[in-house]
Amino acid sequence: MNPRTRTAWLFLTPMLVLMVLVAGWPLGRSIWFSLTDTNINDISSSHFVGLSNYFGDYGLFANPNYTDGFWASDWGRSIANTFEFSIISVTLETLSGLGVAMLLNQEFRGRMLVRTAVLVPWAIPTIVSAKMWGWMLHDQYGVINQMLLDWGLISHKIAWTADPHYALLTVVAVDVWKTTPFMALLILAALQTLPKDCYEAAKVDGVHPLRVFFKVTLPLIKHPLFVAVIFRLLDALRIFDLIFVLTSNSASTISMSGFVRREMIDNGNLGFGSAASTSLTLIIFLSALLFLRAARVRLSEESS
Repeated sequence: MNPRTRTAWLFLTPMLVLMVLVAGWPLGRSIWFSLTDTNINDISSSHFVGLSNYFGDYGLFANPNYTDGFWASDWGRSIANTFEFSIISVTLETLSGLGVAMLLNQEFRGRMLVRTAVLVPWAIPTIVSAKMWGWMLHDQYGVINQMLLDWGLISHKIAWTADPHYALLTVVAVDVWKTTPFMALLILAALQTLPKDCYEAAKVDGVHPLRVFFKVTLPLIKHPLFVAVIFRLLDALRIFDLIFVLTSNSASTISMSGFVRREMIDNGNLGFGSAASTSLTLIIFLSALLFLRAARVRLSEESS
């Protein structure tokens, strides 16, 4: 080992030790609990049950009691809800964030003030914004229903966060409002690094702005854009607080994190909840891995 490598390991060792203590130990503890029947009210009397929490009679997967199919179970619905929420919200946030970033990248008077104002929804704590939107969307006293009634867009007041037909899409809309500034900020940072001469040449040649966007801007920011999407996707897959505050973990909106919280805290099933937590970690890891692989293949095809 050369001195440069030895020095690098010397500086990295404290951080690695800290990561093992802060992240590795709790994760290992959670994996161990997932192999037991531990109850939060009596941790000392737990017994080793192997993979029963995963594949047993009352396990998460391959449970014979799932007579209506896996996706009809609470865990199956939580996975479906989480991915539906993540795919829709991340797609909308990426598109809207790209549009906002393109606007903020233009030269106009008061640009810095507008950039600061755009970040306000993202700066508000999630719990605060969720409670704020919860009151605005209230089926009896909410301002949203009153405005839509006044405009003639609806004929009666709607329980946006309680009706299973609207609840998940309502959560998505609130999340898009809150997180679009984050995507816009990341994309704007990428736009700021683009060379100006490409746009000046396109302007001289009379190229249409849409063609410039698809042929120049988008290819140049595709790598930072994929990074922004993967960050947002990882965050969306572990959604809990927004759904919990707005809908109280109803069956139509419960996420994987909400399922873990319900089993561990409300039901006290620490072993079963740990199995769900471990599965959640594995699902997020595999989702990120598949997305990165797909993005790498896509980028390599475009490069060739």
